[in-house]
Parts: sequence; structure tokens; C-alpha cells
Amino acid sequence: MNQLEHDVVVVGAGPNGLAAAVTLARAGLTVRVFEAQETVGGGARTVDSEMAAGIKHDVCSAVHPLALASPFFTEFDLPARGVELRSPRVSYAHPITADRAAIAYRSLADTVEHLGADGGAWRRLFGPLIRNFPDLVDLALGPMRPDSATLNTALKNPVGVQFALRVVRQSVANIRQSFATDSGAALFAGVTAHASTSLPALIPSGIGLMLGAAAHVEGWPIPVNGSQAITQALVDDLAAHGGDIVTGRPIASENDLPPARAYLFDTSPQHFTELFAHRLPENVVRMSYRQGRGSGIAKVDFVLNGPIPWKVPEIGDAATAHLGGTAQEVYAAEKAIMTGQHADHPVVLTSDPTVGDRGREVDGRRPLWTYAHVPQGSPRNMTEAVIRQIERFAPEFRDVIEDSRHVPASQLSLTNANYIGGNISGGDLTLRRMLLGNRRWDPYATGLSRMYICSAATPPGPGVHGMAGWNAAKTVLKQQFQLPTPNLSPTW
Repeated sequence: MNQLEHDVVVVGAGPNGLAAAVTLARAGLTVRVFEAQETVGGGARTVDSEMAAGIKHDVCSAVHPLALASPFFTEFDLPARGVELRSPRVSYAHPITADRAAIAYRSLADTVEHLGADGGAWRRLFGPLIRNFPDLVDLALGPMRPDSATLNTALKNPVGVQFALRVVRQSVANIRQSFATDSGAALFAGVTAHASTSLPALIPSGIGLMLGAAAHVEGWPIPVNGSQAITQALVDDLAAHGGDIVTGRPIASENDLPPARAYLFDTSPQHFTELFAHRLPENVVRMSYRQGRGSGIAKVDFVLNGPIPWKVPEIGDAATAHLGGTAQEVYAAEKAIMTGQHADHPVVLTSDPTVGDRGREVDGRRPLWTYAHVPQGSPRNMTEAVIRQIERFAPEFRDVIEDSRHVPASQLSLTNANYIGGNISGGDLTLRRMLLGNRRWDPYATGLSRMYICSAATPPGPGVHGMAGWNAAKTVLKQQFQLPTPNLSPTW
């Protein structure tokens, strides 16, 4: 390969790496992507379950709360590319006891009515965020540089102040005090648990508010035919603009990288540090390894011969259910995990994609996607713990199980190298990390010339939104090539 064959090399073909590659290729640059796995997509892949003919499971992400809200995907226009995103009438559900559940409908009014005594508090919490949702998205999914321009934008944006006040209130106060009953408290605690860290706290509260608001705007959509549909749209666009992807090609050393004018890494900070530790400032090396802390997940996939027989049938109208009981039970479980202990009743997230996509059911069988929060690096098989947690709210669950397969936290990195010890967030979700990424003024810089990081370890953090890749690519276009950000429209 001669030195001018590729302008940019991207390492990692997850949603962020592909978003960066698409943006750079559309700017007229030659782009090559290297992916360690044999399939592309990172956390947005759908593969044959190998448990039942025709049944496919999503490797990591199954439901995509930010796929319709993301400014990157809005401009990229997934629907115009044939990606069908279906949002169920119920965005998510949270069983509290076997006979009671709190339900978050797509409709805020329906949710308020369902929550009864907690309805008014729920409307006050989310109403202003929903009314100004586009501004909230721009603020929350931006690069978050800690400079005066970012601060001025946030202060001039009314929803930014509203969001910040709610984040602080929900993180420093006992959530139960914000609501009259345990229904509203549990419903909010469940959505904050997506942060996989100690609760309540600032960043989990911010994530809960963002995801909760999205649930009442576009809903939490399921991609028809699985998460791979989103990935394939990105791959097709990259190919159409001259980019290519080399799969089954891990980058294990600096010598594995071909010559290029710029490099972007959709990898963990630890992986980048291992490649270039001999060239990096010592403080950057320390910061990179600190980001590896956090909890883990253990994944359990099931093949069912029918829907989960919830005692509260309306839970079955949601593709996503958060299992943890009351808010206090959720907090206790997450505290145990963060101190290195397995919780007696771990927080479990379930997704039945058949609720949004009936085509995922084959010959009466359907996939069920679940994960349980565990200490990072845990080798424990969580199948039985997940079954018991579901049985708390669906006592006859075992009767519909045909098969199952588990991946412990300690082995999750075999499916995606970024998921070290089962941590799918790129490290612990701290305020410092969400604002600064790896560097003080540019969260995508690495300390090395022409090299950038664009994974979930950088702002705006985890999720299938492509924003870290898009933000990093815009930085590269400006700093390395003096080029404007290209149009992402499918007709351009």
C-alpha cells in the first residue's frame, strides 16, 4: 500500500467508527476501516442464535432510544434508507411486585394517567424537556467541550437550565421524595440504571432524563430485522462513497496500521494506550486506565415458545422491561455491584424485539434478549439469576423457555473488544469523563498528532447514536484537512 492510498484509517466498525468513516468519505477523503471481528457493527449487530432455526439475537443493543433522536441519524435519515424503526405503544415497563407495574407509554398523557398520584410529578419532571426536546438533544449529544462557547450555549438555552436543575434534584435527593408513591420512583430508577453505576448520581440522572424524555417523543424503537439494519445502512453508504472495511483484522500494535494522514479509534482508551503507551504523556496513560472502572453486564439470550407470561399483562406491550423491584431495591443492587459483590436480586434488562417486529418470531419461537448487572470481570453464569428475577414478575416463565445461552462479563470482550470485563459504557460514567473525555479541551484528542478517539468512552457516551464518531470526524476535517462537514442526506 503506498502512502497516499488512504487519507484516513478508522479502527473499529461500531456505530461511532462507521459514523466517522461515512462522514469522512462523504467529504471526499479515502477511508479504510479495520474491524477485529468477522462481522461489522460492534454493539449494533444481529447474528444467528444457533439455538433455533431462523431465530436471531442482537449482540448488544436491541432497543435504540436515541436512533430517532440523534442529530447524526436524523441527517443521515435512516428511514429514507429503508431502515424501519418501530416504537411500541409502551416505551418501557417496570414491574414493582408480581401484581403491580409502572408503565411509561409513548404518550405522556397516558403515562400521567397511569401513574395516578405520581402523574403530576412525572409531568412536571418531563413536560418541559419534551416540549424543547430538539434543543435538549443538541445540548446533551454535543461534544460537551468545557469552554466558554459551550457554557454560553448551555446558559442561553432554557432547556439546558431546566435539564441541569432536574439532574441535580434527582441525584442529590432520595427519588422517593420526588413522588407520592413508589411507582414513579421505580419507573425513574429503572431508566437511570441504564448507566450501570452507583445510584442516584448526576450522570445516571441525566441519562434517565434524556432517555425518559425520548420515550415520550419518538418512543424507544426496535429496528425491523434487528440492529444490523442500522449497521448495514452505514456500511452501504460508506461503500457508495469509496470507503472500505477490512474485517477479521485486529490492530495489535502500531505496526499494524498502514500509512494515513489521520487515524480515528473507535476503541477503548485502554486499547489505544496499549498501542501507543511509549509515546503518550504519563498523565494521559493514567487517565485512560482509570476510565476502565465501572460495572459489567452478563448477557443471557433465550429462545421462547411464546411471550413472557407477565402477571401484569401490560408489561408485554413494551419491548423493554427494567427488572429490579422498588427504587430502593434498584439502588441497593447497584451499590452491591459497584463494591464488587453480586446482588441477590440484580438489575435485569429484558427486550422482546417481537413486540416491535413480528417478523422476529419464527414457527412460534421468539428471541428474548436480557442482561444482568454484575461486578466488572465477573465469570459467573447469570442464567439462573436472570430466570429467578423474571419469575418474580412472571412465575410461569420457565414454561416458555426452549433454550438459552449465556456470556459472562469476563468473556463479553470476546464479542466486542471494547467491552472490557463486561463494561459496555467505556468505563465508569463520571462527570469528569462525560465532559472531558481523554483530554482537557478536546475530548477526541489523544495527545498524539493526527490521532483521535471516537468511541463510547468519549462524549456524549454510550448508545447507538453515532454522535461521538460524527463529532470526532468533524474535528478531524477541520484540524487535519481544513474541510467543511459534508451533507449526510441519502440523496447527496
